[in-house]
Amino acid sequence: MSTGASIIGYNNLGNPPIDANRLTYRALDDNSLRITLEVRRDSPSRPAVCVVRAKSLDGTETGRKEILVPPSEGTAHPVTVVTTSAPPVSGSVHGCSYNVPEYLSTTTRPSG
Repeated sequence: MSTGASIIGYNNLGNPPIDANRLTYRALDDNSLRITLEVRRDSPSRPAVCVVRAKSLDGTETGRKEILVPPSEGTAHPVTVVTTSAPPVSGSVHGCSYNVPEYLSTTTRPSG
């Protein structure tokens, strides 16, 4: 099996390093949606970032937010509120990564 085929096999059949699902969502008003996730990581002691989305009745994305998932001892259940540009009717997880932007990092400290 070639290296390329091995990578494709892992991508299609292997367990992802981070698996996130939407547990609940609720429109708070016409411009915000609260969403609760369930995040499982192969390394729960590492911080992660997840992108969540809100959609309107016609399926248009009306809000998006990156959230920090701090280190934990197991499955994490972060809750966040996404600001929307139209009344939200659903929420979802777009994806997660261990590549946490510095502005979300828990180790970032103000200088001075």
